[in-house]
Amino acid sequence: MSTQVNTQMPGTSPSLAERAYLFIRDRLVMLDIKPGDPINEDWLCATLGAGRTPVREALKRLEAEHLVVAFPRRGTFATDVNISDLAHISEVRRILEPMATAAAAERATLADRVALEALRAQLDAAEGLADNAELLKTDLSVHRAIYDCVHNPFLVDTLIRYDNLATRIWCVFVPRLPGMAGHVNEHVPLLTAIIEGDAEKAAELTLAHVLGFERAIRALI
Repeated sequence: MSTQVNTQMPGTSPSLAERAYLFIRDRLVMLDIKPGDPINEDWLCATLGAGRTPVREALKRLEAEHLVVAFPRRGTFATDVNISDLAHISEVRRILEPMATAAAAERATLADRVALEALRAQLDAAEGLADNAELLKTDLSVHRAIYDCVHNPFLVDTLIRYDNLATRIWCVFVPRLPGMAGHVNEHVPLLTAIIEGDAEKAAELTLAHVLGFERAIRALI
């Protein structure tokens, strides 16, 4: 199945289909729409102020990303979170994530590094935050900011897909996971390595982060 790439030009407003996609995607990733739940197209259309066409376009994209599944005559549903997928997701992330953060360290523009410095300061200020939902949102925002520094839309699209799938697993297990704040705060030295242009250090820290995620989940299985 072909990879979806965001072709929106910088500075332009997102289309209705793009808005619908992002709105639904974020709720699927954070499990606001729970695994197995039906997708209510009427509610989405009313909430977004959009017709069925952009909503259905968004759902087709999300089906390609394994976040929803459509059944003839039954409708569209949020996919289940299968822990058996962890090994496959982690295998991809162990390869792509270190490569991406190394590229970010080498390619980040001055504006990118300023944005990462602001994000690092935000993480420092939020140290000790106990709200797991907010920690997960912070984790996602850090990943997205780093991916933006790669400046390769095809790689970024793939990274986001697998990060979304990994985050859904996090959301399932986070009530039983100790030290979520520590996991998120691991991004502080990673952001520093990228800001300073240390590609080798960035890759090393990223690999440790991905492996730590997998170990933490497996300890609960």
